[in-house]
Amino acid sequence: MKKTWLSGLLGACSALALGASLANVPDKEPVRFALLQDFTAVYTFLTNEYNQGQQDYLRLVNARGGLDGHPVEALVRDTANEPQRGIEAYNRARGEGAVLVDFLSTPVSRAAVNRVLEDEVVMITPLHGRGDASHGETFPFVFPMMATYWSQAAILADYIDTELGGLAGKRIALVHIDSPFGREPVPVLETLAERHGFELRAFAYPSPGTEQSATWSDVRRYRPDQVLIWGAGSGQQVSVREAIRNGIRPEHILSVVWLAEADAEHLGKHMTGVKRYEAVAPGRELPVIQAILDEVVAKGEGSGPEENVGSSYYNIGVATMAVAVEAARLALAEYGAPLTGDTLRRGFEQISNFDAEGLMPPLSFSATDHQGGGFGRVSRWDGGAWVPVTEWRSVYQDIVWDEIEKDAAGFRDGR
Repeated sequence: MKKTWLSGLLGACSALALGASLANVPDKEPVRFALLQDFTAVYTFLTNEYNQGQQDYLRLVNARGGLDGHPVEALVRDTANEPQRGIEAYNRARGEGAVLVDFLSTPVSRAAVNRVLEDEVVMITPLHGRGDASHGETFPFVFPMMATYWSQAAILADYIDTELGGLAGKRIALVHIDSPFGREPVPVLETLAERHGFELRAFAYPSPGTEQSATWSDVRRYRPDQVLIWGAGSGQQVSVREAIRNGIRPEHILSVVWLAEADAEHLGKHMTGVKRYEAVAPGRELPVIQAILDEVVAKGEGSGPEENVGSSYYNIGVATMAVAVEAARLALAEYGAPLTGDTLRRGFEQISNFDAEGLMPPLSFSATDHQGGGFGRVSRWDGGAWVPVTEWRSVYQDIVWDEIEKDAAGFRDGR
């Protein structure tokens, strides 16, 4: 496999002194990424750590000379999860030359889809947004970049089948927030239930998820063998607590990606044994995280509290920018400057087996697949850290792509 730019970045010093500020990057046209996110409303449980990881990674890139001398600028603004405010922030950023936008908000990114397709600006939607945007021919400028919720459900079901005694004849409960996000895994799980012969029952609780007691009373009466919890933020803590209160053991609880270290701090010993889908490796031992600590944070250039470095959500943010920078590098090498939304899109579609030195599973994109293969793994909270219990894997993509194709066709018909 070809040596990636990140491999070289981590293995050799650039011509510039390490830790150089943005002002010391050679005077070439900057590459601008717009990180227009919800810092004050709904996604506050993750945005600060996620965005901190994004900014710190870009500071590492600039400390090492940028992209062939092009500094990478982050335009960071709050949208408060409001579509209209998000569109206004997007218009402003586009006027400033942004070629990529990340809203980290399903309502805002959905509202912006038609706009970015018309403007030919790349929108990344890691772990949020439209799952059918994986269909690159329908959504050429949108990149989910990581496993959709359909793929996450498939990986968790496969873990039950291969590691927890099989699916056949079992009762599986899906306990979810009553929203499109919460209901999204249902069709994949229903198809798997038919294929493997298990019983699936979905139990919804009202948004925002602070009150779930009635729902879990129903789950207790159902007596499931395994429970999937599908929510986010404090609602996930409530789900774990209520599950255990209703007699479900932690080792029988499996979560969507939105369960992290902060949740474990609130739940204490109750979290030990709970499992989750994992898109990106957590921790500080990874080469790129070590580089950020040594060459950004240690020099006083970090963008937030040092204790966040290496957390699950911080590392996801790093991963998003590692992929985006790799796409920009490939685009500049192939098409030259200035970087445009169209050339950046083509750069994304050239990425092959990129894992940012073990930070994430190997991702590959193409003109047809903007999901990156649907990879992930399952990890377990051992009382102090998330420990992987599987290798990176991609499963049941035939079922996942049936859903992608169906929803993408609906989008095309509705335009």
